[in-house]
Amino acid sequence: MLTRKQIAFYLEDVETPGGRAFNLSIIGLILLSSGIFVLETYPISEQLRHIFQVIGQITFVIFTSEYLLRLWCAENRLKFIFRPLSLVDLVVLLSYFTVGTIDMQFIRVFRSLRILRLMRFVEINTSLLSISSSDGKIFVRIIFTLLTIVFVYSGLIYQVEHPANPQNFHTFLDSVYFSIATMTTVGFGDVIPASQLGKFLTVLMILTGVIFIPWQIGELVKQLVKSSNQKQIPCPSCGLTVHDQDAQFCRSCGTKLTEARLSGVPSDRQHSLPNPNNPPPLN
Repeated sequence: MLTRKQIAFYLEDVETPGGRAFNLSIIGLILLSSGIFVLETYPISEQLRHIFQVIGQITFVIFTSEYLLRLWCAENRLKFIFRPLSLVDLVVLLSYFTVGTIDMQFIRVFRSLRILRLMRFVEINTSLLSISSSDGKIFVRIIFTLLTIVFVYSGLIYQVEHPANPQNFHTFLDSVYFSIATMTTVGFGDVIPASQLGKFLTVLMILTGVIFIPWQIGELVKQLVKSSNQKQIPCPSCGLTVHDQDAQFCRSCGTKLTEARLSGVPSDRQHSLPNPNNPPPLN
């Protein structure tokens, strides 16, 4: 019988087979539900639409169970409820919910937010891609963030504009085209929102394109410049490999780095090499 602490571990773990399998399953369901959301914007048969509804009901049950498990395992449950990612989870669950006289259809405008649940699993995504360098991880996070922003805005503008302006926002791809043209401030003007909420979303897109995207690109350039001013010298004590160009001591443990200048010795063997200041005992 798993304890609450063990369940909490597997909910966040990406290293053990159990935790990895669980998180990969949730990632797959998020991608599946997001893909269904996109496909439903195109003309499809009633049979296929019914299949998508059944899949939606199954994913609703799984996502609800996951949310309740995370809530149960949280040390401070009130704090957990108001965390940004938890609020996203809650809105996504409400977008599935319509029972009797309780109609939550208006929240379905936020169905594209389900892709934001992937933000919880960015670390496992970088590990799956075998990305270990800090530059690579930052690059993947920035690209993932930009694609997520485009997806969310495209979903929101489609949900808002399609009922009132179907000729311009006929499919999800039309919304992606509009979102990218707006956020990059190209603004061809061939697609224009008709509703007030659509115009408000357009303003948010422009502000995102002017402020957030250049900031993210600036962070990437800053990291690349920082990496160019660093050198690969493995520390013989702690194994840290990245240090500043003029560093003489390890920034983590303080060991003198001149001892680590061993030509042709990989960093993962540093711990196995004899330390001249601490020779092994004689047999």
